[in-house]
Amino acid sequence: MNTFGTNFRFTSFGESHGAAIGGVIDGCPAGLVVDFDFIENEIARRRTAQSEIFSQRIENDEVIFISGIFDGKTTGAPIAFIIKNENAQSTDYKNIKNIFRPSHADFTYFKKYGICDFNGGGRSSARETATRIVAGAFAKMILQEKGISINAFTSQIGSYKISIPIEKIDFSLIEKNPVRCPQAEIAAQMFDFIKKIKEEGDSIGGTVTCVVSGLYAGIGEPIFDKLHARLAAAMLSIPAAHGFDYGAGFEGVTQKGSQQNDVFISKNGKITTSTNYSGGIQGGISNGMPVYFRVLFKPTSSIAQTQQTVDIQGNATEIRISGRHDACVVPRAVPVVEAMAAMTLVDLII
Repeated sequence: MNTFGTNFRFTSFGESHGAAIGGVIDGCPAGLVVDFDFIENEIARRRTAQSEIFSQRIENDEVIFISGIFDGKTTGAPIAFIIKNENAQSTDYKNIKNIFRPSHADFTYFKKYGICDFNGGGRSSARETATRIVAGAFAKMILQEKGISINAFTSQIGSYKISIPIEKIDFSLIEKNPVRCPQAEIAAQMFDFIKKIKEEGDSIGGTVTCVVSGLYAGIGEPIFDKLHARLAAAMLSIPAAHGFDYGAGFEGVTQKGSQQNDVFISKNGKITTSTNYSGGIQGGISNGMPVYFRVLFKPTSSIAQTQQTVDIQGNATEIRISGRHDACVVPRAVPVVEAMAAMTLVDLII
């Protein structure tokens, strides 16, 4: 399934080492003023080689629009675009073309399709997420007109975790450091830890927290299109995403109902809640409070250490993956989480 959404639909295409990746956005309202600088800034946030701790694959990621935009505005027609792959190094993968890389999609793709593009993982590569950023930028522009904003940040890397309550996070600090953590001292520890892990030829995982502000009550569809269900599906479609929770989430299991229930109050003539353990969602529908959730990302599968595996014939062998890989995908996953959240919300709002 290469298409996301029902009303606001996005289809992505392309492989990691192909000529280009790209996408088609359908259902975007006509007349939307396209902020090309905003799109460029969004794509730059995901770009490789931002820091020594990230993959050093250098891609300009220039977005070339083919249709759906006229005189700086959307026309209502499908918006098609491509992003050329300019720095693929397929030679990095020639020596492992018949070997299944541990925890990669090589084996499962081969069993499903009978063929596997081993160059950078082909279609299963996180390179594909660059196209989601573009589609997410259009969704964000739609949400901005409605006063809705989305801010994601790195909240945990390994055992290093922010200690600031979510309601006190200063979103302006997120982009002040390479790991995109809004707590400076913890961000520095995260950076040093990732750097150490990379020097060891290993990888580490972490968590991205996302906050949606300004979302009004009534968004979400019972029973099977609940807001949190749609968000979970969107987040778990991101490569390396292995977990999702919202509101109090898994940590809330230690609380009693009397502690966790969000009491309704009247404030400034508006019905709201005194707390937000529900994460802005009740009965699968937004209640007007900020929506917040977390996405867990596993350690990067490509590591520069010798591992045991098998080849395509089932023979035992060893593998050591070369090439350019992130020691931790979490910081670069932050804008992808925002993009998927934006598309989910616009699809439900429309």
